[in-house]
Amino acid sequence: MGFNISLSGIGASQKDLNTTSNNIANSNTYGFKESRAEFGDVYSSSIFSNAKTTTGGGVQTSVVAQQFHEGSSIYTNNPMDLRISGSGFFAVADDKLQPQNNSLTRNGAFHLDKDNNIVNSEGQYLLGYQVDQETDQVTSYESQSLKVPDQFGQPRASGNVEVGVNLPANADVKDPKQFNFNDPDSYNKSTSVTIYDSLGQPYKMTTYYVKDNTAPNRWAVYYTATDATGEKPVNVTNGGSATATGQQGSFIDFNTDGSVASVNGGNPIQTEPLGATGAGLDLNGADESQTLNINFDEPTQYAAPFEIRRFNEDGATTGYLAKVDIDAKGSIVATYSNGENVTLGRVGMVRVPNEQGLVSKGGTQWVVSQDSGAAIWGEASQGAFGAVKSGTLEQSNIDMTQELVDLITAQRNFQANSRALEVDNQLQQTILQIR
Repeated sequence: MGFNISLSGIGASQKDLNTTSNNIANSNTYGFKESRAEFGDVYSSSIFSNAKTTTGGGVQTSVVAQQFHEGSSIYTNNPMDLRISGSGFFAVADDKLQPQNNSLTRNGAFHLDKDNNIVNSEGQYLLGYQVDQETDQVTSYESQSLKVPDQFGQPRASGNVEVGVNLPANADVKDPKQFNFNDPDSYNKSTSVTIYDSLGQPYKMTTYYVKDNTAPNRWAVYYTATDATGEKPVNVTNGGSATATGQQGSFIDFNTDGSVASVNGGNPIQTEPLGATGAGLDLNGADESQTLNINFDEPTQYAAPFEIRRFNEDGATTGYLAKVDIDAKGSIVATYSNGENVTLGRVGMVRVPNEQGLVSKGGTQWVVSQDSGAAIWGEASQGAFGAVKSGTLEQSNIDMTQELVDLITAQRNFQANSRALEVDNQLQQTILQIR
């Protein structure tokens, strides 16, 4: 009996050594969770034995339990590296068409594959949700793979230009009829913005400001556009400030307190067509009838320097992916070269009622079981789910000092049980040699 007891002790010590060695080996594995071997004694009795004198039958391994407390952080320069600060898991799937067959992980080392899907080092797809672009809310908690398109948006022709400006009250007056965009002395200030045609081709649109000498507190405004052949005047169809050369502009009248009295006499400011029948821009096959509506948003005339507070237009060209950011809610925001910031989706978060019931499948991944309870899907930073931190990875939660102490303890236990086995063997040999 003592022989079997010692053997069980050696087996338990070996299990403890294996568990500790596995922890040490994975000390640099992202998202790894340490394991702990837990043991119980073996006690057996029968009707022929006395419970008061029963010594027990040795030891057995009850469970190798994983410990899911958080590991420390390591900071990287990759915005696709994610860690969960708090509870929850990422969900990854081998097949993006079958997201229901997924695994859970705390290893957030993700990147883009050749098709711009967000994947891990095993090529598994990160799962998440669709987000409504208007409300920034998740539209459905039905998980799907996440993708970051390298291009975004069809070209959109500019139709409206919004201008917010302060024109200096102490500027020198000039004769608007003598305006010539090639002569800097014929105007006071100028500024420009990029506009786009229906094919997404860019052009520079410039506005010129002339403090009118024919009326108090009035400014004349003229417009040009520049294509590959050079700068060309763009007339306003219902303007009221024409130059000697016939270029038609608009005008702004101000009150004595510097606030705007009227813009273009209350008439809307619309340009002539930009194509051959109007301004004569070479549009290279784009819509020749494109016009622009100019809107001055509360212009002022104060005794302050010339200042452009706003100069926006609503056109866009096709955008190419510039960078990807992921916020604390797990929202994936892509920035494109056309200035568009697009929320492409939200990283899905999963938790289970009993983490100890998860079944390890290797690769720092787990699958749900009856013991863990069903997966609960949600969003980062909501409820019991932790926040997502971009550019950060979770290191293993191994305490190397403690593991080395456990290693020495397991070694001593193994040696002690080996000695007990050796003594038991010697006693049996002594008995067998009795004559």
